[in-house]
Amino acid sequence: MSEAVPEAPESTARGGETWIARLALRFTDFTEKWLPDALGFVLVGTFLILALGLASGEKLLGAPADPTATSGFGLVDAWGQGFWSLITFTLQMAMIIIGGYAVAVSPPVGRLIARLAARPATPRGAITFTAAVAMLTAYANWAFSLVFTAILAKEIARRVPGVDYRALGAMAFLGLGTVWAQGLSGSAALQVASAGSSPESVQKVIAEGRGSGLIPLTDTIFLWQGVVATAIIFVIAVGMAWLLSPAPENARTAERLGIDLGPALVLERSESRRGRPGEWIEHSPVFTILLFLLGAWYLARHFANTAGNPLNALDLNTINLILILLALILHWRPVNLARAVRDGVPATSGVLLQFPLYGGIFGMIAYTGLHRTIADWLVSVSNEFLYPAFIAIYSCVLGVFVPSGGSKWVIEAPYVLDAANQLHVNQGWMVVVYDLGEAGANLLQPFWMLPTLAILGLKARDIMGYTFAMFLALFPATLVLVTLFARTLPFP
Repeated sequence: MSEAVPEAPESTARGGETWIARLALRFTDFTEKWLPDALGFVLVGTFLILALGLASGEKLLGAPADPTATSGFGLVDAWGQGFWSLITFTLQMAMIIIGGYAVAVSPPVGRLIARLAARPATPRGAITFTAAVAMLTAYANWAFSLVFTAILAKEIARRVPGVDYRALGAMAFLGLGTVWAQGLSGSAALQVASAGSSPESVQKVIAEGRGSGLIPLTDTIFLWQGVVATAIIFVIAVGMAWLLSPAPENARTAERLGIDLGPALVLERSESRRGRPGEWIEHSPVFTILLFLLGAWYLARHFANTAGNPLNALDLNTINLILILLALILHWRPVNLARAVRDGVPATSGVLLQFPLYGGIFGMIAYTGLHRTIADWLVSVSNEFLYPAFIAIYSCVLGVFVPSGGSKWVIEAPYVLDAANQLHVNQGWMVVVYDLGEAGANLLQPFWMLPTLAILGLKARDIMGYTFAMFLALFPATLVLVTLFARTLPFP
């Protein structure tokens, strides 16, 4: 018979836990009981949008005569049109997960992760450290951050006894809910800076306010107001991560959750023996080096030939190519890369199943008049002072149901920027506002959580109590910042 553990006195039990941590735990208890998993979320979301469309007067059936039309559909037909609309994006996201995983489990990066994982010594320090790394890496590249920080969190969970695995998982995802869109891979800012990426309709609206159809990165993510706002959000998020760490008796480790952390990271390359002459190619680094040089040569030309800022060349395809080339050279031998890719493929299952369903939701909003109905309502109750905050709210609300910043922006940019012209609000700032609102939505729905959850072995309901607590602190701060800083920027 096991010996009873005496109950800790109140001062000890609660001394290391703040009211914010207790609030996060209550949210987590609620989400674990009532929220569906990520698949259930998109299923419920589909019919909520269908009901919203019907309530706003959208027709249920109907399709335009023009087969290339992207508007004028009934809700059912719009759902069907949108179902496969994200198929390219789906494959790109699957490749990002696979490529990012392969890079992160390579021996050199594995050694870096091991060194980073050894730094935090306490559960609270581990949660805070993970949050900071997630945001810093997401600022550089959101795709790499999703995988790198998830693997880091898993390694930290091995080393720090008593750390709450749910909070650790939530913080590993935090970059996508805070700073990613204001970073070097923010899709909306990259689109409006490049003539090749920005549709003609968007360029026309931009030109009406600026005289030029493009908005350079210096007027979006590199605005001093945008940099300061991002830094403030970073500081608040790190502080929240420190405060929401639960007390040891309330923490649920990976072991308590029944999650097997699996084998430790491989820190050295495996030297497979070649049994037959035909196996030489897949075990020799010669073709690895040659292919890496070929890809690096292409990338150098690609960035050099990109008009304007070279960062405009950082689209999803370029990011994926960089990840694959890095994985190739870091694993050194093709056979090692093939093994890493095989191990990373299961993490894409949620993306492959759920992204088409989100495409259907996207269709019901983008290919009907529903998106304009929502935006027109926001503009009708707005003015020059309130417009940035209203658009941040709009971007966040719509992002919960259509979590795809790049494709959503293409649809919404014409009327978001046109209203900015009418209200004399700086266009570049509205891109920043839209991005900050879009990032906040990621804390409320599990779309972008899927890669992180797959690697950690968690469910969306396990971490969304923590991400919701983070949202309650960050989003009001975002609304204040976008409103105040808008007053410092001239029009256009």
